[in-house]
Amino acid sequence: MFERLISKLHEPKTSYITLETTPRHDADFLSVVDTIEKLGIADRVDGFSTTDNPLAKLKFNAIIAAMQLQQRFGKPVLATMSMRDRNKIALQSDLLGANGIDVRAILALTGDPAKISDQPAAKGVFESDSSMLLDIIKCFNAGIDYAGREFGIKPKPIYPFAVSNAFAKNPKTLLKKFVKKLDHGALGIITQPVFDKENLLKLLELFEEAKEISGKKEGVLIVGLFPVTKLKTAQFLASHVPGIHVPKSWIDRLYEAHKKSEKEEHKHGLALSREIFESVKTIHPKIHLMTANRFTLAKKLLEG
Repeated sequence: MFERLISKLHEPKTSYITLETTPRHDADFLSVVDTIEKLGIADRVDGFSTTDNPLAKLKFNAIIAAMQLQQRFGKPVLATMSMRDRNKIALQSDLLGANGIDVRAILALTGDPAKISDQPAAKGVFESDSSMLLDIIKCFNAGIDYAGREFGIKPKPIYPFAVSNAFAKNPKTLLKKFVKKLDHGALGIITQPVFDKENLLKLLELFEEAKEISGKKEGVLIVGLFPVTKLKTAQFLASHVPGIHVPKSWIDRLYEAHKKSEKEEHKHGLALSREIFESVKTIHPKIHLMTANRFTLAKKLLEG
């Protein structure tokens, strides 16, 4: 199933959609899987992802969650692994365990700072940034560990993914990060949410330049999309989340709708989200949909 996912990723005009899932602060993830099944969403996506303690908040394990999604739907899952919580020993141990249960698409993430954790006095590990994990995956795919020792039983192929901001005041910052992640072996780079066509076109231009610089022609940009149906969400993203650009037109339209009613606000937000979703599908149909587990909203977008 991983080979088919990567094949679709590399086919320029072929639709490729993955859906993010966020394990909860519970000793269970199957309730999330059940919701996805009940809504019939799995039939409309090529795969899923599972987040790894986002915002340094304690959640159910991303690798086990990925396994449960794969077992239920028979579709590949990108399991996120954060550098914040593991040194190189733990990273490799988790990769071996994930390999043994056939979780073999890995989204390498540096991770949010531990100082914002909900766990008292939690400390981040951060032996390196996510490029180390990408390098470890390279080693595993060559049949050796990060220290160069050969495995008796070699791991099955692992498919590495990475993340990137969607916007920077200085575009060269994004270009440099694209090049670095391609150089370290990322097959796909998922952006933070994109909210307008101009932002999308600039990202695609920078990514093509990065592929030329790195010589890694097989790398693919995957456009992050996050449907926004509330003014306060759009305003928060615009004001507090670096690496994202929310156009003033979105804020203004949601503001006018908000003054009328909550229903109007939702309707206009959904319409704006559909517009960018359809625009990306037309221009570059490689999408990673993030809805913070609002799977009913995901279904509305996926159904068009």
